[in-house]
Amino acid sequence: MLANAVVLAVVALILGGVKFDGVIDLFEAAALFAVLNTILKPLLKLVTLPIAAITLGLVWFGVAMLMLVLTAAIVDGFSIHGIVTLFWATVMVWVVNYVLDFVPGPWREKRRNK
Repeated sequence: MLANAVVLAVVALILGGVKFDGVIDLFEAAALFAVLNTILKPLLKLVTLPIAAITLGLVWFGVAMLMLVLTAAIVDGFSIHGIVTLFWATVMVWVVNYVLDFVPGPWREKRRNK
């Protein structure tokens, strides 16, 4: 969850359309984002598997975007303004999570066992 909070904070600093009202809102968004990615995202990936085969997995980028949209919709103090901002925020979150899968650290064992 701490990694998600850091990623969301960095995304908010880089992209002007991503905003959070305070640290508590940032951690709420990070916690919800982690829960959505743990529970809902795998279910949506399973449901969209046939479409993913046709689009070569491109639909899963849409699923990742949806996780950020849902996070922004549920957490009052966290918002993402604009589709272009949403696109780049999703790319940035994906890149950081991809890098964390290969960088040694305390999160690696937890991430690999999922």
